Amino acid sequence: MQNMKAVILAGGRGTRISEESQFRPKPMIEIGGQPILWHIMKIYSHYGINDFVVCCGYKSWMIKNYFLNYYAHASDITVDLARNQVEIHKSTSEPWRVTLVDTGLDTQTGGRLKRVRHLLDGTFCLTYGDGLADIDIAGLIEFHRARQGLVTLTAVRPAARFGALELEGNTVSRFEEKPEGDGRWINGGFFVCQPEALDYIDDDSTIWERHPLEHIARDGKLQAYKHQGFWSAMDTLRDKNALESLWLKGDAPWKR
Repeated sequence: MQNMKAVILAGGRGTRISEESQFRPKPMIEIGGQPILWHIMKIYSHYGINDFVVCCGYKSWMIKNYFLNYYAHASDITVDLARNQVEIHKSTSEPWRVTLVDTGLDTQTGGRLKRVRHLLDGTFCLTYGDGLADIDIAGLIEFHRARQGLVTLTAVRPAARFGALELEGNTVSRFEEKPEGDGRWINGGFFVCQPEALDYIDDDSTIWERHPLEHIARDGKLQAYKHQGFWSAMDTLRDKNALESLWLKGDAPWKR
């Protein structure tokens, strides 16, 4: 896995969390003082994947500035203003290689992948820039290789947002706080893909989750890795605050 790349879709506008995304790209919204993008990368890094391709778009300069200055921010430094020199004393920087590609402001998810196709010469991981999970990446990759499909997605069953009631007339016969949803599996991201899967993408207007995945499924080459553990997408400010609360309480299941 050490030579495998992880592609992260980080170019969308994040309109459903506009309270934060009007100021920064959604993947740069912070959880516990670090962008959610950093948390996602730490998940992969735990499994030895340290080579990342980040598909940027909306406010891409903020993501680039973050990584351009990351080493200095993670280090103890002395700045000699007279000599215009910087001395690094101690660094806690991660061993990451990060390729930041501006894939267009309005490009769809499939189009962003097609724009980085030239950087992918083998099996690669792929995920969204707004989802966290305590997923076993090694197990996911092993599952993908054993089934020899083009794409493996992670299937999850999110909890319902609100409590569920069973009524007998006006009497509550059963109450369950935030039960599982309707039992259906959904796409939770955290894909493993073969580069040939990107041949199903036409152009910038292609949405990865529609034409490409639908056709790959029709061809019998789409597999689902069922993840029963923690998973959350940061779609709204409510989601962001819930993740922040878990982190501050020291109860973040995705933490590595």
